[in-house]
Amino acid sequence: MSEAIHCLIVDDEPVAREILENHLSKIEHVHLLSSCKNAVEAFRIINSKEIDLVFLDINMPEISGLSFARSMTKDIKIIFTTAYREYAVDGFDLQAVDYLLKPISFERLLQAINKFSDERKLVHAYSPACEDLGESDSLFVRAERKMIRIKFKEILFLESISDYVKIHLEDRNVITRETLSKLEDKLPRKDFLKVHRSFLVAVGRIDSYTSEYIESGGIQIPISRGCKEEVMRRLGD
Repeated sequence: MSEAIHCLIVDDEPVAREILENHLSKIEHVHLLSSCKNAVEAFRIINSKEIDLVFLDINMPEISGLSFARSMTKDIKIIFTTAYREYAVDGFDLQAVDYLLKPISFERLLQAINKFSDERKLVHAYSPACEDLGESDSLFVRAERKMIRIKFKEILFLESISDYVKIHLEDRNVITRETLSKLEDKLPRKDFLKVHRSFLVAVGRIDSYTSEYIESGGIQIPISRGCKEEVMRRLGD
């Protein structure tokens, strides 16, 4: 049996909400917790309930769907719903699971739900619980409109930039719409060290360090005052 999906609809059009509600009612493992007509209502629901997935209209008054998506801090996935094809690039830049054009058919909605379920299975397959048992040497992150495997040994450091994290690797960078703390939970603690609220470094890839900064891959990474004591202890000073 598929894992339950707790979802939320946010759309200022009553007819659009009704169509989605009707479609979702036909999918057994999808539980619609609420249907909101604007972002303000949606924020209240998100702050009071555990939501997995939001069906989010883009063109809404006052707070647009894109602004709403950028302001979310919880790890909630988004499927954008809109009548305007030109918003597609913005939607995918925000790491949306899918982008549905109105009028939305049941078949197209089901395809998007299945895509979300497949991505969630990949993430769960590489959960911290498995890593603690030594069953994995990597994790999956969503970037470039797909799930990308990142091997721990390739990571130099992770850098938090606004709502994104840039993962610096040996030969490239991967940018994902995640929080640094969420990724920290998925990494083996013995191999990674937080040196600043915006930086997490791979201990084995440190080239040099002082009491003020760490150098990895030719880049200087600052050590914050609050992290300095733990950094010095871990590095043996």
